Amino acid sequence: MRLLIVAVGQRVPDWAQTAYDDYAKRFPPELKVELKAVKTEPRGSKTLETLYAAERERIQAAIPRGTRVVVLDERGTNLTTKALAERLKGWQLSGDDVALVIGGPDGLDPAFRQAAHERIRLSDLTLPHAMVRVLLIEQLYRAWSVNAGHPYHRE
Repeated sequence: MRLLIVAVGQRVPDWAQTAYDDYAKRFPPELKVELKAVKTEPRGSKTLETLYAAERERIQAAIPRGTRVVVLDERGTNLTTKALAERLKGWQLSGDDVALVIGGPDGLDPAFRQAAHERIRLSDLTLPHAMVRVLLIEQLYRAWSVNAGHPYHRE
């Protein structure tokens, strides 16, 4: 199974990339994690609909056919770490690859968000995109560690 993190925005601070890379290398070979950063549409004087459409097109191009799409959305389902571990287990049992999508500065196109298989939220807080990448991969690693009985997660 492959977890594909699709994130709108290409540049992140070095600290965020270092943290992301540290977690990414911890995953076992049977659970590959890949990051695909897609270009943010330049804001300028474009309408929100135009921005959404351009970014949606790039996101869709980054996601292979047949992949389960899970978007990060402030209105999505709030999950505990154990609940995320259960989701991860279900995704693994289904055998489908999963794309977790992080939107750009204005979020995601509403139609794309609604068409996703799932919508989850990471926090009630508004987080910078670089932090979301780190938090997401850390929680995915923690979910894997819960399922593997690894002592990384303590209660």
